[in-house]
Amino acid sequence: MFTDSHCHLNFPELKSDLPNIRQGMAQAQVGRALCICTTLEEFADVHALALQYDNFWATAGVHPDNEGVAEPSYDDLLARGSLPRVVAIGETGLDYFRLNGRTVAEMEWQRARFRTHIRAAQALKKPLVIHTRSASEDTLGILQEEGEDGRASAAGGVFHCFTESAAVAEAALRLGFYISFSGILTFKSAQDLREVASWVPLDRILIETDSPYLAPMPHRGKTNNPSYVPLVAQQIASVRDCTVEEVAAATSANFTRLFSGVAA
Repeated sequence: MFTDSHCHLNFPELKSDLPNIRQGMAQAQVGRALCICTTLEEFADVHALALQYDNFWATAGVHPDNEGVAEPSYDDLLARGSLPRVVAIGETGLDYFRLNGRTVAEMEWQRARFRTHIRAAQALKKPLVIHTRSASEDTLGILQEEGEDGRASAAGGVFHCFTESAAVAEAALRLGFYISFSGILTFKSAQDLREVASWVPLDRILIETDSPYLAPMPHRGKTNNPSYVPLVAQQIASVRDCTVEEVAAATSANFTRLFSGVAA
């Protein structure tokens, strides 16, 4: 019924408890999950989850905030992105939140990494999983410069764990991207985000946990896991004045449509 479009089940706090997590998913009617890769070094573990379980899929990419890791080449991403059950490129994008004393100009390495991911996704005809934090203007600008404008040649994809403004959501939608909401939507401080969730077209919304992070209320502060994703759907249903079943059906259909190759 529900689909978690972004989680990190290879991270130690979740991988060590995977049987219980999968049981919890079944009880919560969470039928599918996309396991997200954040470094080349962890790709084999992420991919192994997708190969082992028929309701998990994987991505290939290097998170923009990761330093001191293997830098992905175009060929690296093509090779991994071509493997069975790898349905997207990312998590990729830009993150200027932790500059650590550097200027935005000095983050060119992030922008170059992002462009490499975009070009690989376009070549593979697979969507991008976009992370953007304190960098929305450059994120949108680079996507447009690289031809991500909704045309058939574009990769498209999703802005995951969306926390940006209504204007950024509108711009992402114009470029053909989906918007994914996480447990942040349930936080008391997230009224502006709930307003965005109230008007984004339902056929362009995904839901996620980003587990093990960002557990939704009433579990905030605990380790997150995919069985909590229905709480995100419930919050969306509340702000849109519809049923949680409608949100579950729409977001799961959107997941199937965006990530071609996954089973419904």
